[in-house]
Amino acid sequence: MAWTDDRVEELKTLWAEGLSASQIAKKIGGVTRNAVIGKVHRLGLSGRAAPSRPSSRPARAPKPRVAAPVKAKAPAPRKIMEPAIEAPAPERLPNGEFATILTLKDSMCKWPIGDPASGDFRFCGHRSKAGDAYCEAHAQIAYQPQQKRKRKVSDAQAALDSLQSTRRVNF
Repeated sequence: MAWTDDRVEELKTLWAEGLSASQIAKKIGGVTRNAVIGKVHRLGLSGRAAPSRPSSRPARAPKPRVAAPVKAKAPAPRKIMEPAIEAPAPERLPNGEFATILTLKDSMCKWPIGDPASGDFRFCGHRSKAGDAYCEAHAQIAYQPQQKRKRKVSDAQAALDSLQSTRRVNF
């Protein structure tokens, strides 16, 4: 579709009346909203007699905020579960060094010990069962039964309530 002189005049008139690019495209027909916008910019039609929509909207009534229920007593802090078996000390290799990422084998426990950024970082190195990543003691720490990991409903609800009470509402 080509912009004829008649169509350009109609575009200028509709633009000056304050119609949006989509409305102009529908009235002219055969052009898209983007084609109208492009032509308006090429013609330099920046000003409008009236905006296509009101410049200010009526203020909305703010939504009523629901106050969080006041709790009389804070929930008790969660206890950290202690392992049932004391973890063994890292095992030394035959050369006297501890297991590192370069010396680990499939049959060795891969439980990390220490801070990986420090020089004394090592792995447990004890013998593990075939197909297991950890020795028996570290496997009991790593693989806890599901019932021990479940949260109590009251703990979860308390956490959700505290998050909701601190949440800000942005409208």
